Amino acid sequence: MNKVCGPQPLYSLSRRPLCHPPSLKTQHGELMFHQSGGCCDGSSPMCFPDGELIIGDGDVLLGEIGGCPFYIAAQQYKYWQHTQLIIDVASGPGGSDFSLEGPEGERFITRSRLFVNAD
Repeated sequence: MNKVCGPQPLYSLSRRPLCHPPSLKTQHGELMFHQSGGCCDGSSPMCFPDGELIIGDGDVLLGEIGGCPFYIAAQQYKYWQHTQLIIDVASGPGGSDFSLEGPEGERFITRSRLFVNAD
């Protein structure tokens, strides 16, 4: 596993996701997030019980969401490294039943913003 450190945060949070990890932690214990690379769930942040998804050398630790580690696949990181990922929550079912927030009727989503010279 690699850790990214730099002058600009590679992700930010809207206010809404911060209210979700505490309630999900109450139900499921410690959590982890992984930015999915596509397929059935599109490209969305997935929430799992901590340790349920095996993290290895092919993953990059971007930071934390509500005290929970937030990873992205190294291949996806290469694609997204020039953007800031904005993690948010939207109403409605997600594309995957694997992420813990799915049954709650909301889903984590990723928005992105290109870094500019001012950043």
